[in-house]
Amino acid sequence: MPLIGFGTHPMRGDQATEAVLTAFSVGYRLVDTATRYRNEAAVGAALAATDLPRSDLFVTTKMPPDQVGRERLTLEQSLTALGCDHVDLWLIHWPPGGHPGVTSWRAFVRARDEGLVRAVGVSNYSVELIDALHRETGVYPAVNQVQWGPGDHDPRFAEAMRERGIVLSAHSPLRSTDLDHPVLTDVARRHGRSPRDVVLAWNLHHKVAVTVKSAHRDRMERNLSAADLALSPAEVEAIDHLTTMPTAR
Repeated sequence: MPLIGFGTHPMRGDQATEAVLTAFSVGYRLVDTATRYRNEAAVGAALAATDLPRSDLFVTTKMPPDQVGRERLTLEQSLTALGCDHVDLWLIHWPPGGHPGVTSWRAFVRARDEGLVRAVGVSNYSVELIDALHRETGVYPAVNQVQWGPGDHDPRFAEAMRERGIVLSAHSPLRSTDLDHPVLTDVARRHGRSPRDVVLAWNLHHKVAVTVKSAHRDRMERNLSAADLALSPAEVEAIDHLTTMPTAR
């Protein structure tokens, strides 16, 4: 799974198709969509139009929790819209009714075992909910996608994911972070980059995958270039301390 992925929400229709094709052309290989985004068909049009082989691409989609009991149908509809015989990662978009969603998780594992998805995971799950899935099924999610950034990270949560062999993936890594914070602007100035680049590089330093979105080619290129920004240990530590209270996960 690439550490930097291209997010498609809230783009739809031709805008989404063109954005995904542009993202592929600048070097993205992971595209992130969801049933709830209502753009899977547009993403599928980009997958059909690109010259890149399917084996070079990583496709993530998500099932909304209101589809409990309709997991297989939801996946089949996603595959049809995407024009794929499998997706690389299928996530439960968030806990159904605040519960673990064990019946859905069992359906996810069956879909993985049948080859319809390569890996299964969750989004917006706490440690307790993940442990409940494991107790009932013996299977941990491969990925947990959560809102994560310097403004709202919790090192104890990250360590809990590592202990369970779960990849931590950040959606909206910039949403809760003050990009004008002096720590970020100082680091950015030293490297001749933007605070946005610094936030993405900080995530990658911690082996947290990031999903970023933009419809503009120049912004896509800048986001992807964050992989080349090496932060010093002192800079990483300073950014780590931007969050003074653990988040409630």
